[in-house]
Amino acid sequence: MSADRTENAPRPPLDGLRVLDLATLFAGPLAATMLGDFGAEVIKVEHPLRPDPSRGHGPAKDGVGLWWKVLGRNKRTITLDLSRPGGRDTLLRLAATADVVIENFRPGTLEKWGLGWPELSAANPRLVLARVTAFGQFGPYAHRPGFGTLAEAMSGFAALTGEPEAPPTLPPFGLADSIAALATSYAVLTALAARQHTGTGQVVDMAIIEPMLAVLGPQPTWYDQLGYVQERTGNRSANNAPRNTYRTLDGAWVAVSTSAQSVAERVMRLVGRPELTDEPWFATGVQRAAHADELDEAVGNWIAARTRDEVLAAFEKAEAAIAPVQDVRDVFEDPQYLALDTVTTVADPDLGPLRMQNVLFRLSATPGAIRWAGRGHGADTDAVLTELGLGPAEIGALREEGAL
Repeated sequence: MSADRTENAPRPPLDGLRVLDLATLFAGPLAATMLGDFGAEVIKVEHPLRPDPSRGHGPAKDGVGLWWKVLGRNKRTITLDLSRPGGRDTLLRLAATADVVIENFRPGTLEKWGLGWPELSAANPRLVLARVTAFGQFGPYAHRPGFGTLAEAMSGFAALTGEPEAPPTLPPFGLADSIAALATSYAVLTALAARQHTGTGQVVDMAIIEPMLAVLGPQPTWYDQLGYVQERTGNRSANNAPRNTYRTLDGAWVAVSTSAQSVAERVMRLVGRPELTDEPWFATGVQRAAHADELDEAVGNWIAARTRDEVLAAFEKAEAAIAPVQDVRDVFEDPQYLALDTVTTVADPDLGPLRMQNVLFRLSATPGAIRWAGRGHGADTDAVLTELGLGPAEIGALREEGAL
């Protein structure tokens, strides 16, 4: 039983799984976080002199990086210089005890250190090695430096985002990295499921440019079959209308969606334009989208004459789909998020009570949990290496070498 679980607590679904997180910024580490949230023992391996850059990304409080507190949660932290012989040998010893290694070095870097797949799988034939890079392990771009921003551009996402006459728009957060993290955690669990049948591990090759393309829907098939290239439409959709953001009388914004025909009809009745539902073009989402100007004017004028609370209440009564456009301040007060405990409180020795996103989903019998926020650089080095069987003299020698 894990030390952080009480005797009566259910066993987490990934309890007993050991993950070595060698990755940085951001897809690989976030995938490890997701595994840790459901009970995996995640050991974060950082360079002794160059900690994970996420520790210094974004705002800090009292010198403590807040992004790391989220990304590093549920992880034990150790230091190893993998380029030194002692660091390499220690990593191989750790890999022999692990189920998963997650890394995001440029292709060939682990091999240069004598830590490629042949060496890792020889140390542990059951190991799953997840390799998360911008472009994958082969192909003409494989050795280029890359980040999620490039995936957002290359995949077609940026070309679709923004107003028709405005430049392509990149998201102001790590969208491609987050999607790749979800895909990587799924890929790791798939490889582990395969191990149950084969008895051996394998390599996961995750190119960040690919999950981003996957979530963009059937665009490759549209282009293949019809030569159709979707263009930027701002907040509008090419598949239904009305669908947009609208400003209320008190200066707030709301978002309306009518993906279902019945909802579109309810919206037009609500805003006092029921006759539009009798138009032949109102019968399908694509035809409605071609008349978005007329529909937006009807919905926008009705919303502009009412306060946000009045609009939300009327849409709810009419069973029409609407949501307020919220920033993080609103998220903290939103009653649905409060009911779900989506933003939960974690006790932290550095900062005290700390609010952050909760685990990604709820399991009825074996829920996940945030056991601790991101820990200090190398905080668990001695403990982890002692558990590995290294004595004080060996740990001291590694420090003398500069491997820790």
